[in-house]
Amino acid sequence: MTTSTDRTALITGAGSGMGLETARLLARDGFAVVLTGRRQEALDAVAATIRAEGGKALALAVDVTRADDVTRALERVRTEIGPVDVLVNNAGSASSVLNPQWLPHDEWRQVLDVNLTAVFQLTQAVLPDMLGRGTGTIVTVSSLAAVNPNLLGGAAYGAAKAGVRNFMTFLHNTFRNQGLRAITVLPGEADTPILDNRARPPKPQERAGMVQPEDVAEAIRLAVSLPQRVVLQEIVVAPTRQRDTSADLEISRWAGAPADVAPQA
Repeated sequence: MTTSTDRTALITGAGSGMGLETARLLARDGFAVVLTGRRQEALDAVAATIRAEGGKALALAVDVTRADDVTRALERVRTEIGPVDVLVNNAGSASSVLNPQWLPHDEWRQVLDVNLTAVFQLTQAVLPDMLGRGTGTIVTVSSLAAVNPNLLGGAAYGAAKAGVRNFMTFLHNTFRNQGLRAITVLPGEADTPILDNRARPPKPQERAGMVQPEDVAEAIRLAVSLPQRVVLQEIVVAPTRQRDTSADLEISRWAGAPADVAPQA
């Protein structure tokens, strides 16, 4: 594994979970890390931790679904640090209603905006620099819901994660001979804050057996740190043991259903 100096990595959703752990690992490897997310206070706390460990960090509150926010953020990064060498699309969002029978249209759009459209906008923003220099790495955290969609993630989440996986494969097929590495990471059930919004949030003992944020961060670190001549196009990070989710699926089926339709407890 090589270390990196004078290189910049931008991580979305860096205030917690996989984004936070990825930022810490890449900073330890010598990257200047740009932390983006919705909450400036959380980003500042992560940046302070990274600086205390001897790393370099810039914390920027950014709404990744807004193209103008993305443009302003990238301009500031270029001015203060330099072009982005590694983009890690980690920000994610899931709907509270999982069944498409009851899923509100605004929730559908919001999930696709965060998980798919934001990835496109950030990619479009960094591509000119990467292709112009003939080198660059884009890592996107998708999900095994892209491969095996179900009611745990929900209709919108599965569709968005499948779409982003397709987009990353498009980037790989289109730009690999121009030096771009496009990498998709597909975690299985992971212990991140997004679980708190489930119809039945898993219990602590259930979360202990799931993929942990640092596990996904290590996979990202490996993919980024390999020589530029090598691309790990897709990485699956799954729990060794598969828990029984049948009860969760049944509860999720009825989340958001009209009162006269949902089964009575």
